[in-house]
Formats: sequence, C-alpha cells, structure tokens
Amino acid sequence: MSAARRILILGAAGRDFHNFNIVYRDDPAVDVAAFTAAQIPGIAGRRYPPELAGPRYPQGIPILDEAELEAILCRERVDEVVFAYSDVPHTLVMHLASRGTGGGR
Repeated sequence: MSAARRILILGAAGRDFHNFNIVYRDDPAVDVAAFTAAQIPGIAGRRYPPELAGPRYPQGIPILDEAELEAILCRERVDEVVFAYSDVPHTLVMHLASRGTGGGR
C-alpha cells in the first residue's frame, strides 16, 4: 500500500473549502497538508475546523500564508498543489504554478 499523496490547496475561505469537502475530505489516498491564504486579510494562522474537516483531520487543517509557499511545500513535503481560486488573472495562476512546480525542495 502506498502512502497518501500530500496536497496543498491554494486559496482559503471559498472555492478551496468547497473543493476539499467534495473531493478530498474522505479520500484515504490524500492527506491535505494545508490551505494557503492570500486574498482575505487575517485568515492565515487559523485552521479549517475539525468539525468541518472530518474525522481524518481531528486537529483541523492549517491555513498558512501563501507568501511562504516554497517553505510550506518543503516543510510539509507536498506532492501536489491544487489551485482553488476562482477570480484571479491568468498571470497570477501561471506565477503560482511556476512557484508550485519549483516545489521548494
């Protein structure tokens, strides 16, 4: 049996939470390491609550500052980055994709 893929979901407090609940919450092949925050002031440093994250995440899921993306990727040993914003320009998507594929490790 292989280890679960470590996922980082870019975005916090919207599309990302929805994607987590629909796609990743109950998937034993995935371990969501964190969400990132960039668009909503003051949300970094909080946690997606365990009551919503489900039994696989009894401590909830951290919401981390997206400015630290490369460090998060390395520290959390992320295998895959999921882009979950819905209202940003193509240039930002490509910039984040570039940072994400660099991986920080």
